[in-house]
Amino acid sequence: MKNYRLLMLTTLIISGCSICYELIISAVSSYLLGDSTLQYSITIGLYMSAMGLGSYLSKYIKDKLFNWFVFVEIGVGLVGGTSALILFLANLYLESYQLIMYMEIILIGTFVGVEIPLLTRIIENDEENLRVTISSIFSFDYIGGLVGSIAFPLLLLPQLGYFATAFLVGSMNLFAAGLIIFKYHERIEKVNAFRGIVAGLFAVMFLGMIFSENISNFIEGGLYRDKVIFSEQTKYQKIVMTKHKDDLRLYIDGNVQFSSLDEYRYHEALVHIPMSKTPKKEKVLVLGGGDGLAVRELLKYEETRITLVDLDSEMTRICSEDPNVSALNENALKSDRLTIVNTDAYQFLEQNEEKYDVILVDLPDPNNESLNKLYSNIFYRLCGNSLTDQGIMTVQSTSPYYATKAYWCVYETLKSEGFFVKPYHLQVPAFGDWGFHMASKKELDDEINITVETKYLDNDNAAAMFSFGKDERETTPVSVNTLSKPVLIQYYSEAVQNWE
Repeated sequence: MKNYRLLMLTTLIISGCSICYELIISAVSSYLLGDSTLQYSITIGLYMSAMGLGSYLSKYIKDKLFNWFVFVEIGVGLVGGTSALILFLANLYLESYQLIMYMEIILIGTFVGVEIPLLTRIIENDEENLRVTISSIFSFDYIGGLVGSIAFPLLLLPQLGYFATAFLVGSMNLFAAGLIIFKYHERIEKVNAFRGIVAGLFAVMFLGMIFSENISNFIEGGLYRDKVIFSEQTKYQKIVMTKHKDDLRLYIDGNVQFSSLDEYRYHEALVHIPMSKTPKKEKVLVLGGGDGLAVRELLKYEETRITLVDLDSEMTRICSEDPNVSALNENALKSDRLTIVNTDAYQFLEQNEEKYDVILVDLPDPNNESLNKLYSNIFYRLCGNSLTDQGIMTVQSTSPYYATKAYWCVYETLKSEGFFVKPYHLQVPAFGDWGFHMASKKELDDEINITVETKYLDNDNAAAMFSFGKDERETTPVSVNTLSKPVLIQYYSEAVQNWE
């Protein structure tokens, strides 16, 4: 095996890189299309099938094994290294994004499927112990997969983003091809041509990494209608801010979170409806809401002390320090009446022993499994455990018009945990018709009494929010959203597809 240690190293590299390509394609598709469960499932299934295809096709390679092996490394590096860029461009300029995605997965999987049988045949020509050879190859292959699957979410994506990560991983495949050419050049036909191809493509990948920020700015300029003034990939999400005249917008993973022109409508409805109903306002818990806009409204109540729980510390830092957002939230995130806890909301509630007068659940829409957990019956049960007997909870619940089943699924899920629930909604121009659910352990009357200064909300229009049109009511039964049966994702994904 001593003569082929370098080949074993390339096995580790190509395996780790191929896993990264799978994750890149899945993550980009989830970012652009939503429904991460579907995107990851399709990617894994197609990739495994393509590996089988590659393994089958390898039987037709009968000679020039080193040439073919170098070709495989080059092919994986080229297709994988440009995968993120091609996917974003396909989303911008083509109608057939899924077709491009499928082609990328199949090409990468086929190349990887060819590699292991090819490597085995190269080594078995000179090695006596085939059992040891095969076990060593698969050991390096599996170790490489582990390295890639850990490095991508913890190091590569948070630090480099989609484009630089893809280019870097592609350059690693090309580097492996270069090592093979250097070590086994006497066994490779037309070696100088391969050297030129590898050097040229390596230069392309290197330039891609250098100019990845420029590429990102260009792509985001097409994805967002207004000028991008801020963009950062955190450990958990992609945060983008755009601005056009007086309209500042913040996006998380491509989904708009607020428009400065009308966000006050959303946040006044979220905050002041439950605050007008609770007898005590001393302790308020906000789950999500890292932009600080709900906190701004809560600070209008002088006796209120607020705990804000947001998973992403970068989100709260950006919205605290960025002059555009901090002006909009009136420096609410720096208030001495606010305590910020950067942790998962579910875990916070599991460990919490405090009781709150009001809980505001201001989370992004349930478009993936992680968020779905925060719309489940168990999550609402945990919220109830942290709520006083007289306390009130309000949940951001998507649109009763655009996502009717999803909206009423939240209603049924809250009711399943014994809450008395009052659904309400209003028009937010940036979102359309948007809904909430107010829940309490005791039945609530219909009286609304707004006592603080607002831009939109008053007692008259607040009362009208509890009325729904025929096309906003769900006429067919909807299921309760549970951890073991996350039906809300399906309801929400169907709504997104219907309104795209």
